[in-house]
Amino acid sequence: MTRRRTPRNSVIRLTTGHAARTLNHPYARREPVLALDFGATSVLVTTNGPVTADDLEFARQLAREAHRFARSIERSFYGLPDGKGVAA
Repeated sequence: MTRRRTPRNSVIRLTTGHAARTLNHPYARREPVLALDFGATSVLVTTNGPVTADDLEFARQLAREAHRFARSIERSFYGLPDGKGVAA
C-alpha cells in the first residue's frame, strides 16, 4: 500500500453487523458500482467516468485489503482458546 500524500481531516466509522452487506453491481454499458450497506447508510464506490489504469489499481488494492480484513476477522472468530468463536 502506498503512503498517504495528504493528511486525513476526517474519519467515518461504519461498523459491521447483521444489517451490513456488500453488493457488486456490474453493468454492461457503464462503470460498475460497489455498494457497502450498513443499515441506513450506504457507501457507493465507482469510477469517475471510463475505467482507467488507476481505477484498476485501486480495485485490486481494495480486493487485497478486503481479503486481509476477512482473514483478520476469521482469526479473531476462530482463533479463540476454546476454538468456538464468539458468534451468538
